Amino acid sequence: MMEKPAIAGGTPVRSTPLYYGHQYIDEADIEAVAEVLRSDYLTCGPKITQLEQKLCELTGAKYAVAVSNGTAALHIACMAAGLKEGDELITTPITFAASANCALYCGAKPVFADINEKTYNIDPLEVGKKITEKTKVIIPVDFTGQAADMGPIMELAREKGIVVIEDAAHSIGTLYQGKPVGSIADMTTFSFHPVKTVTSGEGGAVLTNDRDYYEKLCLYRTHGITREQSLLERESHGPWYYEQIDLGYNYRITDMQAALLISQLDKMELFRQRRKEIVRRYDEAFSKMPEIVVQEEIKESDTTRHLYILRIRPEVLNVDRKGFFEALAAEGIHCNVHYIPVYRHPYYEALGYPEGLCPKAEKLYNEMMSLPLYYAMSDQDVDDVINAVHKLVMYYCK
Repeated sequence: MMEKPAIAGGTPVRSTPLYYGHQYIDEADIEAVAEVLRSDYLTCGPKITQLEQKLCELTGAKYAVAVSNGTAALHIACMAAGLKEGDELITTPITFAASANCALYCGAKPVFADINEKTYNIDPLEVGKKITEKTKVIIPVDFTGQAADMGPIMELAREKGIVVIEDAAHSIGTLYQGKPVGSIADMTTFSFHPVKTVTSGEGGAVLTNDRDYYEKLCLYRTHGITREQSLLERESHGPWYYEQIDLGYNYRITDMQAALLISQLDKMELFRQRRKEIVRRYDEAFSKMPEIVVQEEIKESDTTRHLYILRIRPEVLNVDRKGFFEALAAEGIHCNVHYIPVYRHPYYEALGYPEGLCPKAEKLYNEMMSLPLYYAMSDQDVDDVINAVHKLVMYYCK
């Protein structure tokens, strides 16, 4: 007899809830922060420089600018690229709103290119169709941690004189064609929110190999203010002297956050391998279920996965995504959905973006949810997720 799901009165797979993401903090992390609290600097201190050096070592980029969050990173990267009113920025609709909002912050227009229906990343062919004489920036997003297909995107951008800002909020630790994400695009942005692979609580960074971009990023992070002698426009009044030479923002990260992230980065390889192991187990289990679609990975991407997408096929199941989502929660498996296509938000609809703009992205949204995936998951946790999905697929199969 087929086992009933909990939502239909059966026994749940788990008695304790398992959520889609969770940070991992150990005693080394706590001590790193405590050390800063006992020091002379809580912000604007030496830990910022140490963090930036560590990010450069990890990625191979020449320069890193640590900031308060991933949205701040995107904003100042667009500013450094010279994005302004009348310009256009191309990005994917399957992303957090910040990937498009950063265009609006600069007075530019976000333009959405549809995704590849198998990898869920922005499709370079669709990007090519959206380029106009107004296109200034392309922001490919490494959705779930898989690198966007940067080769053809960079080639296209070079031909057209377009700046590429890789939104790598999901993909620290990922390699593209053997090179670490962070050293490929003109600029690359990271996010260090608690559900990401490594965290500083809140935090972000921009990485680049271009000195000019680096100097602009440093200015925009700190109100447009500088003490650098080579950048001053007037004669110095003394050792205290500084000038505001552009309009920037207070996007600084603290030494406490930097210390936490430095400690987290020391565990990067552990985090990376465990996430890859969980993904392998999910892929092995779900690829055998024709009622489920497994996200495909391009051969160029050696992926450190931030999210694992479960995509159901409603045409062969007696349930829609909402029903499956709620049934998993009843089993103790609490998922999330990443993401509502950006242009489907009321704010964007009010700007004139129509439904149906990117049909592949909209279809994906209607069929997907994010399963639990984080370093501290036990093998039993992983088994519970797989068993809950299998149980529901068998119950709802037509």
